[in-house]
Amino acid sequence: MKHDASSTQIEDVVSTIHEMGYEARPIPGRQRTAVGLIGNDGKVDAGRIEALEGVLNVIHVTQPYKQVSREWREEGTVVTLGNGTRIGGREIAVMAGPCAVESEEQIIGIAHRLRAAGATVLRGGAFKPRTSPYSFQGMGEIGLKLLARAREETGMAIVTEAVDPEGLEMVAEYTDVIQIGARNMQNYSLLRRAGRSGRAILLKRGMSATVKELLLAAEYLLAEGNPNVILCERGVRSFDTHTRNLLDLTAIPVVHALSHLPIIADPSHGTGIRAKVIPMARAAVAAGADGLMIEVHPQPDRALSDGAQSLYPEQFEDLMGQIEQIAHAIDRGIVPSLVLESGARVGPA
Repeated sequence: MKHDASSTQIEDVVSTIHEMGYEARPIPGRQRTAVGLIGNDGKVDAGRIEALEGVLNVIHVTQPYKQVSREWREEGTVVTLGNGTRIGGREIAVMAGPCAVESEEQIIGIAHRLRAAGATVLRGGAFKPRTSPYSFQGMGEIGLKLLARAREETGMAIVTEAVDPEGLEMVAEYTDVIQIGARNMQNYSLLRRAGRSGRAILLKRGMSATVKELLLAAEYLLAEGNPNVILCERGVRSFDTHTRNLLDLTAIPVVHALSHLPIIADPSHGTGIRAKVIPMARAAVAAGADGLMIEVHPQPDRALSDGAQSLYPEQFEDLMGQIEQIAHAIDRGIVPSLVLESGARVGPA
């Protein structure tokens, strides 16, 4: 729409698109409003829309994904969480925590230490989809309650995984961000349910998925009306056995060019080896990632899940100082540490 298009003119465009048999979705921007047409079957009469008052031009989106594309929304999406953490834009968000919630002492203790180091989002799995059915599967709702308590004590937002449509509502009740794991990236019933959950969604790239397939999976979430979607590069399968996966850092600038959605990196799963996590975390920040997801455990050698790729708290503290320097070098910053003092608000300082 034109910069000075009136609300009546926008409504006329929406009504016309509906009359043509398609869905219409207005997208307010900083300077102008765009109207997205959903359901294009290749027979859209663009001339009918172009002739309406207030229309500046009609842009044809050629990608199979629509709402996640830059053509649909040029301005980058920024996902804002309840504690003020912003994912997208200039600041880099840091999510950290153990792979799995194992006990009250473990999750509460590490949450306090991570917040003190500068992380603003606590990760921890209450439900763990594991390759082996005999591996630790998580604490379930008890784990969710412990995560909620950690949030109360530290002010950190919570991200945890939902593994099936039936359990998603329980996860949504306790968490700030629902994670859709790599194994579930193309679980379309789960994606649809997550899109209607009212929570921000962290969508991890599948182990063998292309960037196009990742964006199409994200399209399911936006198609259900959820604009608060964060993408995550967590490594893809490779023929090399020196690391668990191949952390595809080229996906970060590729996604930024194709989509308005923010993308973070998970170097813990991306490498699977503790010694490789810090170098790849630094590289991800330099490559333009909007955030990091780092596994940190108070005693990695005793972790019930993914101890080999979990940092010691001291290593994480060192990493935070390193990425701050890299962020400043590329004219970015780190999401400010949370303030949790007597009489002070919880959120970015």
